[in-house]
Amino acid sequence: MVHHRQILPLTIVTTVTLVTAFKIFTELQMLAVSGLTKVFGGFTAVNGVSFEVKQGEILGLIGPNGSGKSTTFNLIAGALAPSAGSIRFLGREISNWPPFRVAHAGVGRTFQVPRPFRRLSIIENVALAAYYGQADRPTREQAFSQAKEILDLVRLRAEPGSRVDGLGAAGLKKLELARALATQPKLLLADESLGGLDEQEMNQAADLLAEIRKQRGITIVWVEHIMGALMRVVDRCVVLDHGEVIAQGKPEVVAHDPRVIEVYLGTDAKDVQATVAARSG
Repeated sequence: MVHHRQILPLTIVTTVTLVTAFKIFTELQMLAVSGLTKVFGGFTAVNGVSFEVKQGEILGLIGPNGSGKSTTFNLIAGALAPSAGSIRFLGREISNWPPFRVAHAGVGRTFQVPRPFRRLSIIENVALAAYYGQADRPTREQAFSQAKEILDLVRLRAEPGSRVDGLGAAGLKKLELARALATQPKLLLADESLGGLDEQEMNQAADLLAEIRKQRGITIVWVEHIMGALMRVVDRCVVLDHGEVIAQGKPEVVAHDPRVIEVYLGTDAKDVQATVAARSG
């Protein structure tokens, strides 16, 4: 008796293959932080921090002042060397790499306090970041072309000679974001992008990060104190306190975590929970 092997139609095989490939793509680990520790003298600023960031997601890194958020950012970006632990970006160990090498690998970052080059125009600031921040250095013409495109993306209008001194708080934050995006990052570390902004500007900035993720496929880790705006767009949260992870998960879970409420959210917990509920609804 001859058994004939069943042949699946090509369309079904192709569909299954595409679905599997998409699942692998969406679950790809962009960043893996494991046991990350930083000791300054006798003070442990970051103590055994571990978390993962999947490709394409927006992760909120939150916690009270002094919880270790900025130190963690500086460790990932190469500004500080870890005392212990591992930082893997797209499968490669990057701990102890200098900042320029981390940037060239595809990790861009903003800073809490924008410090643009005051003697350069707005577009020159962004073009300079494009020229020096990419592993494959563009030509001068390409750097300026990329700068113009990025300024359009962050909605910062700038004539060829527009100066930095004419920008307000929101404009400076957009310029800082544009300079980070000019390095063509795969992963963006956004460090307190809402400081000094009013409520409308905060919501616009949060929506802008979501739009950047959508248009450019950039994975984002966002440190922020303004919880209402952050919770509008993040997919997951990691909460730090005294240098340690005390909670992580989806916003609706973290916002109701008793320890997170105790050490961080406090009386703002109900407002944050309402924001999360409105988003889910």
